[in-house]
Amino acid sequence: MIEPTVYQKKLEGKSNAHLITFSDGKDYVVKYFQPGFEKTLPNEWVAYCLARYLGLPIPYAQLVEIPQDFSSQVPELAQMSHTNFQFASLYVPNCVDGHQVSNVSKIINPESLAGIILFDYWLCNRDRTRKNILLHEENHLNSYQLWVIDHAEIFGSYNWLQPDLEMLPIGILKSATHKLMALFIEDEKQFTEQLELIQTMPILLIEEIVALIPDDWGVSMEEKKGMVTTLLNRRKNILPKLVQKVIQNVYRPLHQNQG
Repeated sequence: MIEPTVYQKKLEGKSNAHLITFSDGKDYVVKYFQPGFEKTLPNEWVAYCLARYLGLPIPYAQLVEIPQDFSSQVPELAQMSHTNFQFASLYVPNCVDGHQVSNVSKIINPESLAGIILFDYWLCNRDRTRKNILLHEENHLNSYQLWVIDHAEIFGSYNWLQPDLEMLPIGILKSATHKLMALFIEDEKQFTEQLELIQTMPILLIEEIVALIPDDWGVSMEEKKGMVTTLLNRRKNILPKLVQKVIQNVYRPLHQNQG
């Protein structure tokens, strides 16, 4: 397992993220457990593993241990609620977020976009703002590689309780970022292809991902069962209906206006 070597800085935002260099020579965005945001780390872990299986453009991540003697030397870390594991996501350099770009003429990985949108509906991620995508400019002006980051608020919240899982919204999400991505989706069939991929993901794999949430992150066995049940129910009963709504209410109007 990689070990922290140099503390860089605290990052902006409410998710308690810190930039730290590790023994592999790479920088990682490390999120710590914090009271009031109890489900941030479990949400990040589950979303990351599911996204990796689906082949979505999400930075590589892993669970890491930050020794107490390292944290104690950094005032910003010394006051943290210390858990055995933190969530570390590889820092992607030379990127801007969606708010920092006024004109996107091309996204060079458009095959991922329908999958990202359905992923957000499946996991009920209501926080896909322009701050939660990264854009890396490629060789051509205003041509970008798109990455997705920050899944602290899947299942509707960073501090959900088990009863909340049964009351997640099932309507269209208001997301300007989804509209931006939908503009670059070349064929609406990509939505149904991504739905099939989500629905054929092995149940045992979903259960294993949830089971691997570290014990000291405070997710009870009942809550873990609730997460699995919610994922299975939404992909079977809710996502097929939402796919059609997204196509009719988001995708087609944008492309009719283009034409």
